[in-house]
Amino acid sequence: MIATPPPGWRARAERAVARGEKLDRLIPPVLLDSPISRVGYWWGTAIGWIWGGLWSTGPVQHREGLHVFTGMPGWTFGRGGVCVGGCYLTGDARVTDAVLRHEAVHARQWRRYGFLMPVLYLLAGRNPLRNRFEIMAGLEDGNYVPRGS
Repeated sequence: MIATPPPGWRARAERAVARGEKLDRLIPPVLLDSPISRVGYWWGTAIGWIWGGLWSTGPVQHREGLHVFTGMPGWTFGRGGVCVGGCYLTGDARVTDAVLRHEAVHARQWRRYGFLMPVLYLLAGRNPLRNRFEIMAGLEDGNYVPRGS
């Protein structure tokens, strides 16, 4: 998606992260970074393994703490790839260290939120410049904005 971001995007991104932090305070602490969230992370990882195992045509690697499934058809994942639990599912594009840094943050988010992660991500919206999970994972590393913008 790398394009010139619209004026004022940083302020909107900061507000999105602040809104997310307020929302987190409403979540019972037993659901965050807990044995319950860990079960959700492992559930997500199992789903990622199943989906990746069905559709990956490239090598499956273990990099940056992620199980990386490549060579997947474009319809099986969103944008340039998707992190599900501890799995990164993507197509034929080269998987860079920067993208893996970004996706590793998403895996940590899965460990924190567990079963809540898919719901919270959907509530955060599709626009990566306003989605707190994408912002916190690093918009530059995720190829959403050019480096240094």
